[in-house]
Amino acid sequence: MIRIASAVALAMASASLAAAPPRPAPADLPAEDAVGALEQVAAFDGPMPTGVAVSETGRIFVNFPRWGDAVDFTVAELVDGRAVAYPDVQRNRAVAGDPAAGFISVQSVVADGRGHLWVLDTAAPGFAAPLPGGAKLVEIDLAGDRVLRTLPFPADVMRPRSYVNDVRFDFRAGEGGVAYVTDSSLSGRGAIIVMDLARGTALRRLDGHRSTSADPGFVPIVEGRRMQARGADGVVHAFTVASDGIALSPDGATLYFSPLSSRHLYAVPTALLRDAAVDEATLAAAVRDLGEKGASDGLEADAGGAVYASDYEHNAIHRRDVDGSWHTIAHDPRMLWPDSLAIGPDGWLYFTANQLHRQPGFQGGSDLRRRPYSLFRVRIDAAPAPTH
Repeated sequence: MIRIASAVALAMASASLAAAPPRPAPADLPAEDAVGALEQVAAFDGPMPTGVAVSETGRIFVNFPRWGDAVDFTVAELVDGRAVAYPDVQRNRAVAGDPAAGFISVQSVVADGRGHLWVLDTAAPGFAAPLPGGAKLVEIDLAGDRVLRTLPFPADVMRPRSYVNDVRFDFRAGEGGVAYVTDSSLSGRGAIIVMDLARGTALRRLDGHRSTSADPGFVPIVEGRRMQARGADGVVHAFTVASDGIALSPDGATLYFSPLSSRHLYAVPTALLRDAAVDEATLAAAVRDLGEKGASDGLEADAGGAVYASDYEHNAIHRRDVDGSWHTIAHDPRMLWPDSLAIGPDGWLYFTANQLHRQPGFQGGSDLRRRPYSLFRVRIDAAPAPTH
């Protein structure tokens, strides 16, 4: 009797399964939605890019740091969609005995809104200690594509593990303007470097402060995996990179910044930051923690006061409005490690996506990056924050 009942139940179950509708193909299963209309501006089949700049006339520049890839030129202009050495091949070569002369390893390029491009050279290929006298800002006149001046960072603001990462300019401050630069030291101890562009002097501010240093409790999850430094030798270290992204409010009064190894956004009054008479304790007390924004590499601000932050854990970019509210403006699985941000005169936000987390140093010596890398843009209908 039990066997008959079991047979009947099995027959009924088989009939039910046979009558069930076919399961959808994997491509038809529910999946996360994309946000924003993403456009690819350029594809790169060679070394990975980090920085991007868009001039007020629409010229686009990118850079390729010397981190291990074969890099023929570390600064380029996009010409008909192709990266061409800028301003020329010779300037993209280090000069023996004169570290200030040629580009050594460029991390960022920034258009200043006045017809000039600024190049931030780390002088630290492969994240080595920066070559003495080689870390510098280089100003290029876009009208003539010629170098106007080179400003090496003074030795007293550099540290053995300094890595100058990103920069914003304000030509309304001081006699000839100031540059605010993040030091992304891989030791986890960061700072903001403030350079007087007229004199070439600089201050090192918020050195080792929690706002400029790696968050000791931070554990990033990228592509569903815990991100750590994993060498081919099997040694594992925490991902500890200090201050990285930086943005300046349209009135120049507030500097926004964030460590790479953190999800918090910080802000500080620039008047205090650049005043050498303000002691570090007073400056530190003026730093505001604006809360979590996601883990960011790049930051940018527009003319209306909104701040944009990439989110490398979620393949996204978020916007913080002046009322403090956050909105996701772009999210797409192709945005693998959105890096630097730049707002063009055309109302688009440009950014590189370079798969930084797939490098051998994070994957046990295996290079999991898949070319091409991309320069994307998303429409924001906003102008860049003014610098003058």
